[in-house]
Amino acid sequence: MPVGTVAAPGVDSFISLTSRRDEWPRRVAMVNHARRFLYLSTYFYHPDRYGREMAAALIAAAARGVAVYLVVDGFGQRLAGALMSRAERVAARRLWPALAAAGVQVCCYRPRPLFQQLLGGGYHIKVQVSEEGEAIFASGNISATSFDGWNEVAVAVRGALVRELLASVMVAIDQPERSHLDDLPGGAGDGATRTTHYLAHLPCADPSPMSPFRQRQANPVTDALVALIDRAEARLMITSFYFKPVEVLLAAVERAARRGVRVEIIHSHRDALPASAAPWLAATFTYPRLLNAGVAIHERHGGEHSKILVADQREAAVGSYNLEWAAHDRLAESMLFTRDPALVAELDARVTAIRAHPAVERVTATGLAALPLSLKARRALLYPLRRWF
Repeated sequence: MPVGTVAAPGVDSFISLTSRRDEWPRRVAMVNHARRFLYLSTYFYHPDRYGREMAAALIAAAARGVAVYLVVDGFGQRLAGALMSRAERVAARRLWPALAAAGVQVCCYRPRPLFQQLLGGGYHIKVQVSEEGEAIFASGNISATSFDGWNEVAVAVRGALVRELLASVMVAIDQPERSHLDDLPGGAGDGATRTTHYLAHLPCADPSPMSPFRQRQANPVTDALVALIDRAEARLMITSFYFKPVEVLLAAVERAARRGVRVEIIHSHRDALPASAAPWLAATFTYPRLLNAGVAIHERHGGEHSKILVADQREAAVGSYNLEWAAHDRLAESMLFTRDPALVAELDARVTAIRAHPAVERVTATGLAALPLSLKARRALLYPLRRWF
């Protein structure tokens, strides 16, 4: 069951969906109740039992005249092939024309800059919203990997901030119907408040021809996360899929630990991605530095895919931004930042529960030394390329 419903300025209600069993029925019900428009964005879409149920609901919505938009990232969908059986990969290729034929507007996002295309630039924001005015803002994808495998986080939001969430989906659509923004309950008001605000950024659209190697624009989401970490005084809790962030974030975490903040990071064990240990191996290069600074690192068997930061039980952030290089310079990401006491308490309770889960184990300095020789060899070979995994 949800932890509860709370409110903050700019947020009429905020419900932390504490299990996939809370999130999935709410997603399907939103599609089934939509009468004017429905937007759904996901990094990848798996044609498993979840994908099939959602596809049927989207097709039915389009048939009754709802404007249905499905945003899927092109690179993310290719990566997801490693999680699918051969039959599912065939089914995925057939799904897109079937949805389009039924009237669903399928938007496969691909960045225009060549280097971004080659190096995995794309759209990683996961939002679902209809004209009824609720947005589901989540870390997970439309896949059993998210609903039956990895641990995820999702929140259901109502209020002026929903308009900003929908606007961040529209940037991935070539010809969005922008009037839908004003059709949301609450109209065109500004959702940002002194206590709660939403930030999104699309680094793969940076105007530099050398992006992601060199970019002209700062990433405001990264900057806001650094500022949150720098404000921590006593306790900082972080969850991420694999913790391998851009240097400014890694340095901020190290600074926090060295000034006496109790920093704990919970991310995935290498078994979260059976097809490749490379992302986990890339994350292990941060271990010596973090452990030397006094950071407690924990790995969750089966996968920790939530993205939450809580500082001093006083402020928090939740959203799509994994603490990794790609989130900074290649992937469209967004985070909801809040200092509202009730919202922070919800997210703090969520991270505390994640930390206490029996699948979570603490990393020790001897762990890397005990790795099998084959993994040590792969790790050594990966070092020059660690930024890209």
